[in-house]
Amino acid sequence: MTGLQTYQYTPKDFKSDQEVRWCPGCGDHAVLNAVQKALSELGIPKEKFVFISGIGCSSRFPYYMDTYGFHGIHGRASAIASGVKIANPDLSVWQITGDGDALAIGGNHFIHVIRRNIDVNIILFNNEIYGLTKGQYSPTSEKGLVTKTSPFGTIEEPFSVGELVIGARGKFFARSVDANVTLSTQIYIDAAKHKGTSVIEVLQNCVIFNDGIHDKVTNRDIRDDRTLILRQGEPMIFGKNNDKGLILEGLKLKVVTVGINGITEKDLLIHDATEPNPGIHYMLANMKYPEYPVALGVIRSVPGNSYETDLGEQIKRVQNDSKIKCMDNLMHSGSTWKVK
Repeated sequence: MTGLQTYQYTPKDFKSDQEVRWCPGCGDHAVLNAVQKALSELGIPKEKFVFISGIGCSSRFPYYMDTYGFHGIHGRASAIASGVKIANPDLSVWQITGDGDALAIGGNHFIHVIRRNIDVNIILFNNEIYGLTKGQYSPTSEKGLVTKTSPFGTIEEPFSVGELVIGARGKFFARSVDANVTLSTQIYIDAAKHKGTSVIEVLQNCVIFNDGIHDKVTNRDIRDDRTLILRQGEPMIFGKNNDKGLILEGLKLKVVTVGINGITEKDLLIHDATEPNPGIHYMLANMKYPEYPVALGVIRSVPGNSYETDLGEQIKRVQNDSKIKCMDNLMHSGSTWKVK
């Protein structure tokens, strides 16, 4: 982009000519719509967008985007996305992945792209199941879930995506629900504007192999009482009647009701996603029903140096300060080994 030039698009401009082959009712359709809406509002030229995926139902995503794309191999999307961004920092790089693709075979790459703070946007579809391979339990499946590979119930403790991201020194973590296109669209816009690795966990429904897994918090009739949409600088308040909230009691979060025991809205915690100390973000990301509402929105958004920016500055510094300008200089510098 040059000067003040802007680019105006509609969501339709980002739709490819490929038939979308996800199952009818799959939550992936809503994610696709939200992403296309978000991209149309960013003012970035289409040729700057790249979508990279691994393997899984969600990983068909690049086919449905009228942008550059790369359908990678299982678990390696983070590595490919890292290379693309480092090679061309001017690109807006989006990684599409699932709970199996990112957290099982791709777990090592996933935590290290976060640790390095490479400026990529990772959308992690979490349906707590392996959908493409027909219903095996995944790293986020609830303990006790009966699947084709756990016929007596899985005995493994599941990953908490937010806990994992923050533990890997993540600077940006958000959570949304597939069907909430409005919330998701704004989160994707916020992620794109964040400099560094952005991870967005989407609670996504697989209608075939794990249908309704998130219903206990996302069902229309009860979601207001069981989810908390965080907004920067606003009280942590929720509930169908906007009468529930969070306070800090000792070292723990506590759900309270406004108007009971003298509690007023002024007593509630104010959300600050930019707080460098990850403690409160860790607690928010780990909240689970029924003890707590599930936190949605941007939970953590802390500025920090991105890997590709620091790398570019290091290269320039070395080039300016060193006599070594190219490989030929290096080979004749006397700093290399001799073959005897």
